[in-house]
Amino acid sequence: MQHSSVVGGSTAKRVINCPASVGLCDKMPPRPSSKDADTGTLLHNIIALHLEGHGEFKDYLGMQYEGITLTQEMIDNKLEVALKLLGEIDPGNVMEYAVEQRVDFGTQLPGVFGSTDLIGRVGDRVISLDWKFGDGVTVEAEENPQGMFYTAAAMYNPDLAWVFDGAKDVEIVIVQPPNVRRWVTTFDRLRLFERELVLAVKQAQGPNPPLRTGDHCRWCNAKPICPAMNGAQDRVMALALKELDVKQLGAALDQVDLVEQRINDLRALAQQVLENGGTVPGYKLVAKRATRKWADDAAAEAALRAVIGDEATETSVISPAQAEKKLKKVKGTLPEIVSVSSGNTMAAESDPRPAVLLIGQQMTAALAKLI
Repeated sequence: MQHSSVVGGSTAKRVINCPASVGLCDKMPPRPSSKDADTGTLLHNIIALHLEGHGEFKDYLGMQYEGITLTQEMIDNKLEVALKLLGEIDPGNVMEYAVEQRVDFGTQLPGVFGSTDLIGRVGDRVISLDWKFGDGVTVEAEENPQGMFYTAAAMYNPDLAWVFDGAKDVEIVIVQPPNVRRWVTTFDRLRLFERELVLAVKQAQGPNPPLRTGDHCRWCNAKPICPAMNGAQDRVMALALKELDVKQLGAALDQVDLVEQRINDLRALAQQVLENGGTVPGYKLVAKRATRKWADDAAAEAALRAVIGDEATETSVISPAQAEKKLKKVKGTLPEIVSVSSGNTMAAESDPRPAVLLIGQQMTAALAKLI
């Protein structure tokens, strides 16, 4: 799902609450995608294809996006459940809808756009639906800035005029398997949201935009360089714990959450710099703890079956650690094993582990000298 760099559905809450965050985020390197985000994109793409009439979910088994492969488990636990929940919104199967529609605010907010997951019409009600396939954070429908952003923007798009013509109200829907959350609101509320958004964007593009901390900071990319976050850290470090009363303790804990978020983002940013071949004084990349794996799964399974029979497999060939325990009973030997690190992590220069050699960056640098 794409949105503008100034503000989009997923960043609307942050920009409205902290216009200064727009400029700060512009100074940060792009945040790399994550496995969870790529999984969500894959599932968004497939449910959109299905709703547009391009086949059943099973037809897309094995489809990949950024290394994420659609499995039967994803179909059963996410896509089929999401489709069933959609049926709760439209039990009579009468909704007209459009999926993955690019929407913008026209001349009201030039360059500000986003993409709806699904927008449609049932009777005299507009349905604005957002798929959420992640498990970690519960997303509420009531006063949902992302839903209001897409719906308000859609009203400016002539191709979607049929959705709004004669409609009396709007329902914002969040489908997050196994749950669906719904909130009916008015067009007056959407217009108020739009005015708040316009004001925030103008402030963000003007001198000295407001800078505020709060729960909108959670997904902000600029926490490592945010002056307000620096202040929160200073306040936490300066606390005299013995002197805190109960009210102050609650306020202090709110600050601690902000500081912990900033610390995590600082570590992620430093690792990103190191992974890209840069340097961070006092730190280096080292390999994570290696785990043992079979050098050849098929050969290992055959060798183990010859000694311990069906105990060699569960859903797949058992792990070296499991095999080791079983082979002790029959005094068997392990097939060939290799140790594979699960990735890199950042460590202090004093860490005894050797630094990771980033061959790709080193070769690029060497070739650049030859040109």
